[in-house]
Amino acid sequence: MNQQLTHILREYGQNSEKKVTVMTGAGISAESGIPTFRGPEGYWTFGSKEYHPQEMATFNMFSRYPEEVWRWYLYRLGVCSTAEPNAGHYALVDLEELLQNRFTLITQNIDGLHLRAGSSPTKTMQIHGNVAFMRCALDCTPDVYPIPEEVPGKNKDTPFTETDRQFLKCPKCGARSRPHILLFDESYNEHHYHFYSAIQAAQDTDLLIIVGTSGATNLPNQVAAQVFSKGGIIIDINIEENTFSDMALRSGRGFFLQQPSSEALQEIYSVMSGME
Repeated sequence: MNQQLTHILREYGQNSEKKVTVMTGAGISAESGIPTFRGPEGYWTFGSKEYHPQEMATFNMFSRYPEEVWRWYLYRLGVCSTAEPNAGHYALVDLEELLQNRFTLITQNIDGLHLRAGSSPTKTMQIHGNVAFMRCALDCTPDVYPIPEEVPGKNKDTPFTETDRQFLKCPKCGARSRPHILLFDESYNEHHYHFYSAIQAAQDTDLLIIVGTSGATNLPNQVAAQVFSKGGIIIDINIEENTFSDMALRSGRGFFLQQPSSEALQEIYSVMSGME
């Protein structure tokens, strides 16, 4: 870590007014063994056709083949539930404890690993939802419910069962439930996906740390653009160059840390907390 960045991190760690936002993507979860599901790992075959993730993760597909979409998400739930938070997740828990009300975490990840590591729900915006939760497919209520324990994560070849049908229902009206996930043919909103809260957090942010994401979705790009336009500092952590690393470097005040997220986040916490 260069001297200029070390100085900035020490200042932001000690300054009682500077606000820090961390925005995470698939890269941090990949170090826990969770695939992105946008590639071959997310392909799904039923009938005589293979479907890509961008086809499976739509409300149109859910409306036509709800049980197949549920099977796909229950497979993802099984993968996520067997993974464990890594050192990067725990470094962010420590950073939240250090910065208190100056800290916000925005995550695109639906695996719930941040919360399992100890990040507080009140400071963690899960802007794409959480695979361990469901809600009414008919929107009879805005409430979100944990997927019942009677419905476990599945393997790719595990069928949808009568038990699944019984328990994957809205607890309020009895209609079919749906995964609490932002689908590709849906839009961000505030209640479920923290759209306006994320934009507001970005407008208040002095330092934005972006971890393991390449900018493939809309809201993360808006968050970064808000910080960029107001002259905030952007640190991008990624093993590959991407939209956000380019933005950070173009700003003239940003940094690109081309290294694993767990390694970089532990180092950032050590500097900000004065341990290094």
